[in-house]
Amino acid sequence: MSLLTIGAFAKASRLSPKALRLYDELGLLAPARVDPVTGYRFYAPGQLERARLVAWLRRLGMPLARIREVCDLGERDAAAAAREVRAFWARIEAETAARRDLAAFLIDHLTWKDPLMSPTVEQAAEPLEIRYAALSDTGLVRESNQDTAYAGPRLLAVADGFGAAGAPAGAAAVRELRRLDAEGVGTGVVPAGELLNALEEAVEQAGRAVRDIAGSGPAPHEVGTTLTAMLWTGSRLALVHIGDSRAYLLRDGELFQITHDHTFVQSMVDEGRLSPEEATSHPQRSLLLRALTGGGDAATADIRLHDARPGDRYLLCSDGLSAVVPTEDVRRVVGSAPDPEWAVRELVALANRAGGPDNVSCVVADVVEPED
Repeated sequence: MSLLTIGAFAKASRLSPKALRLYDELGLLAPARVDPVTGYRFYAPGQLERARLVAWLRRLGMPLARIREVCDLGERDAAAAAREVRAFWARIEAETAARRDLAAFLIDHLTWKDPLMSPTVEQAAEPLEIRYAALSDTGLVRESNQDTAYAGPRLLAVADGFGAAGAPAGAAAVRELRRLDAEGVGTGVVPAGELLNALEEAVEQAGRAVRDIAGSGPAPHEVGTTLTAMLWTGSRLALVHIGDSRAYLLRDGELFQITHDHTFVQSMVDEGRLSPEEATSHPQRSLLLRALTGGGDAATADIRLHDARPGDRYLLCSDGLSAVVPTEDVRRVVGSAPDPEWAVRELVALANRAGGPDNVSCVVADVVEPED
């Protein structure tokens, strides 16, 4: 079988000669023969299938190292290679969705800064209030409670500590956010950017507080906490989230999870490696990828704004509820509870009736119009 010159092979594979030389150097697509005198590369027609796959994967934006893995895998198991491509694209879609949310916020933020926009728009919004309740319980198995639940006129928060000093770590993280409430951050008409910057700084302070508690012991990274909190601004809720505690919104009878779990298992679901049903029973479902911990670099929290409406009901909870009680049962209780106090008591009771294997904390808040 005659070999193709690098020019002919480049044309047939839709790869440039420059790209082919690079892929040779990286061991991704080696030529069939290299002339020992001229160094000229020749390729076999049978290499076209791999070359075209490389070209397609590059158009997807896949890194070269992963392309090599997919191509090598494809030669042995095409179905497995297809799963790798599916997982890669699922991650790209998740990252694109996150960037889309950020872009929407920036557009909104910059629009509010436009001097041609009326500054009275946000001021004219009717002020709203929240009615709230919080409850934390040790559960039926654990000897101590490492959760922290807090609800106040402007701050709602749940932290799920872990490690030898998990309880003080979670309490310290919530305490740092309570400073925003004490300092009145977010009261009045505050630009969205300033509010989110204040929240980001508070989370950084919470991370430092956790590291101080963990100290310099043999394994400070094993001490830490999740943190899910909402700061009420009068018409919006600013959300802070890191870890696998959760925030839900009940609106028009539908329950929506508005946080994304920062867990190993959730990343596998995002990549298409696991179904949501398989994730609920996976042995590593509690393995965190992001949290406030006592060691290493500070992890990045999700921070964003949510517009509130009268009639909205928010639920913040630790995984002692979400990992134990089916979502439909949570929706039923949150949707039927006459008030937040009744809701938190019934949700904790549900977790304990399901075995209470973990500490459980719940915060429920209703958005209401102020009474005259």
